[in-house]
Amino acid sequence: MTWTTLVDADSLATAICSPQPGKLAIVDTRVDLADRAAGPRLFAESHIPGAVRADLETDLSGPHFAGAGRHPWPGDDRFAITLGRLGITPEHQVVVYDDAQGALAAARLWFMLKSWGHEAVAVLDGGWSAWRASGRAVEQGESRIVDVGPYAGAFDPSRLLQTADIADLGGRGFIIDARAADRFRGDVEPIDRKAGHIPGALNRPFALNLDAGRFKPAGRLREEFDALLGGRAPDAAIASCGSGVTACHHLLAMEHAGLRGARLYTGSWSGWIEDDARPVETG
Repeated sequence: MTWTTLVDADSLATAICSPQPGKLAIVDTRVDLADRAAGPRLFAESHIPGAVRADLETDLSGPHFAGAGRHPWPGDDRFAITLGRLGITPEHQVVVYDDAQGALAAARLWFMLKSWGHEAVAVLDGGWSAWRASGRAVEQGESRIVDVGPYAGAFDPSRLLQTADIADLGGRGFIIDARAADRFRGDVEPIDRKAGHIPGALNRPFALNLDAGRFKPAGRLREEFDALLGGRAPDAAIASCGSGVTACHHLLAMEHAGLRGARLYTGSWSGWIEDDARPVETG
């Protein structure tokens, strides 16, 4: 049992019912952006059996620093403690799910673990909705976490770009913006204080990775991202979004398609616009 990109509900259910499921760690990252207090309530009402809960704001983000955006990337020490608190060790197969087809914030934790060097991590394809539709058992109550101590390690800095890196990017990569097209164009901006996009960025809304709520087949994703890459290597691609969360959906889709090595602009749009001197494009 080694899943490294996606896993379906039936396979996960089989693993949960295995006689020795001890090295399976299931993490619920559901979040309601309109009600930031909803996560714990949703988890307590119902979750996949054996799951623990990770919070986007407190577990998967760190303290703010210049250019960090709305969901600052945490430091190594902080994330090592978070992983231990979630009961995750190097020996665990991790499965992450949310209720937004991986975009909030299952793909974020997936990429955090990947860039930590933990290969055995996958996102539940279709997420919570797919689990419920499968008719599988659910569990109620608070998260029963057993802290196993910090998971020693460090993020791979080559996969993570800060705002200063983007400002000095030159021709050393190109940005794929995962936000919806109307936000990219600057027609609307429901969250951040400025509308538009980083000059030169391309737009591919994360929803284009999906078909009927599930990830498209790997071959189809490969064709679509190959067209976007235009002959460039996968590590030329830099995923961005509003705050470095939904962008990870592209990183997951690309790796599922066999295109490994794309990078993340951790601050994304909200980090870019922290300095009013930085240029903005619309349209």
